[in-house]
Amino acid sequence: MDLSRHDDALASFDQALAIKPDFADALNNRGNALQGLQRHAEALDSYDRALTVRPDYAEALSNRGNALAFLNRTEEALGSYARALAIRPDYTEALINQGNLLQGLRRHDEALESYARVLAITPDDVETLNNCGNALLDLRRFDDALGSFTQALRSNPDYPHLFGNWLHTRMKVCDWTELGPAFNHLAAGVAAGKPLASPFAVLGTPLPLALQRKCAGMLIEAKFPASADVRESVFKQGRERIRLAYFSADFYSHATAYLMAGLFEHHNRKNFEVIAFSFGPPIHDPMRARLEATFDQFIDVREKSDADIALMARELEIDIAVDLKGFTQDGRPGIFARRAAPLQVSYLGYPGTMAASYIDYLIADPTLIPEEQVQHYAEKIAYLPHTYQVNDSRRVIADRQFTRQAAGLPERALVFCCFNNNWKITPEVFSIWMRLLERVEGSVLWLFEDNPGAGRNLRAEAGKRGIAAERLVFAPRMNQAEHLARHRLADLFLDTLPYNAHTTASDALWAGLPVLTRLGQTFPGRVAASLLRAVGLPELVTHTPEAYESMALELATNPPKLATLRQRLATNRLTCPLFDTALFTRHIEAAYTAMWQRHNAGLPPEHILLAP
Repeated sequence: MDLSRHDDALASFDQALAIKPDFADALNNRGNALQGLQRHAEALDSYDRALTVRPDYAEALSNRGNALAFLNRTEEALGSYARALAIRPDYTEALINQGNLLQGLRRHDEALESYARVLAITPDDVETLNNCGNALLDLRRFDDALGSFTQALRSNPDYPHLFGNWLHTRMKVCDWTELGPAFNHLAAGVAAGKPLASPFAVLGTPLPLALQRKCAGMLIEAKFPASADVRESVFKQGRERIRLAYFSADFYSHATAYLMAGLFEHHNRKNFEVIAFSFGPPIHDPMRARLEATFDQFIDVREKSDADIALMARELEIDIAVDLKGFTQDGRPGIFARRAAPLQVSYLGYPGTMAASYIDYLIADPTLIPEEQVQHYAEKIAYLPHTYQVNDSRRVIADRQFTRQAAGLPERALVFCCFNNNWKITPEVFSIWMRLLERVEGSVLWLFEDNPGAGRNLRAEAGKRGIAAERLVFAPRMNQAEHLARHRLADLFLDTLPYNAHTTASDALWAGLPVLTRLGQTFPGRVAASLLRAVGLPELVTHTPEAYESMALELATNPPKLATLRQRLATNRLTCPLFDTALFTRHIEAAYTAMWQRHNAGLPPEHILLAP
């Protein structure tokens, strides 16, 4: 079993049990082998047999909890861990397992209590320190999280994804100390095959596409390999409608839902049956109600295991399964590793390759993935004609009239704006912004207030560049409709690189605020260019730092030119493809249809290029 030869181990344990059927240790170890084979229900039975022989067997109780957790029987799993800890209060493995499950349930404070008990026994336990940091991140206690990751790195700098967690947290608080060397260390580690970071954490770094794919591939191989025991389902031929399923944790007031709600409503029900598989939190807000009313079926699967969800999808004879999460928070690639549908598609949530053999297509556009970059994607690319990003033309902009004074902005000076997450801001981009503030008298930079640490560090960085801290103004969180309305107070949105504005760019453009971007070398660094071209403002796409800075200065100092751009945007937003939800729906449906026709013809997935 230590050699991961789980089938051989299972045979040996079965031989032992044939000799001694009540051998509790063999029953427990047999369960572990079955867990290694992802046969969690059978493992649970083996642990239960061990506990029948030895009811106070703490190890079997903890392992039983793991099997129940994999089956998504979470309350039973917590009960099993509690029984193990009642027998052995200092059983660190059970404490870690309990903490991890609580963390997955978003019960972060309780998870921290479990981790604290472990660290009281083993203060340098790297797994616990890393998990503790993740829980603190979710509680938005960024400084504490950074301390936990830093301590963990001292214990084991090569622990999987730990370096990336530490680096991404530093970027969240805009701590740029030795940032360049940290990027270099990450690149060298990934190139050497070390899983130093999660795939999402590398997207905001300068790592090239080849290393982004390698990083994703390491995670797929380690955690989400294609399941060998998935048998090909028999799907009915000749069905009139394609049975299309969207899988997400974000069917509520979330950026993904804001973008996609209109698409779900516009799907042609003569040609498509549209089903939602929801594995996110049970947030019953107006967006959730809107979506539940939209789908032909809305299935809450949050309490089911990956294997059970995939099996349910196959039993429902889903034709095309669309993953809206990828490697983002609450994503569940394990569903797709078990082949939920004959065709599986990655879309919108994760801006990059998943490097998984079982993801057949990635939906993109020619700006995002030019021909010379296709080699860095494991999926076949379904190219939509204008932009890959859907938008909901029903998004409401509040009637509330914001004033600059109330927002802390100068009445008459120019307002540069960037509402991207703070971790997307890099020293290079920030230096350009500060030079613009220096050259445009009285101007200010209006930023999103993600956390106090970021605000503190950005003000300090401004001071280092000779800019007074008060020329950085921070906007608090606000509901979506009012957030869109306050964009009208700004003059020009300045984008970031290597990770562009995505939903935030659409927000600005929908609210009538021009966005200036720079075209990057990776998927997340090319999104804003895709959106600007689709809204008829290609001149706002620059290609070098110098051109980006020069264009920003020209627009800031030439009010008539900026006013003309704003007027064009006001006209284009209602006529150009970016915000034409019905047109986008026809295009993505054409892509789905082309995929399905190839499949029915017995052809493997291939790149699809749709004409406008």
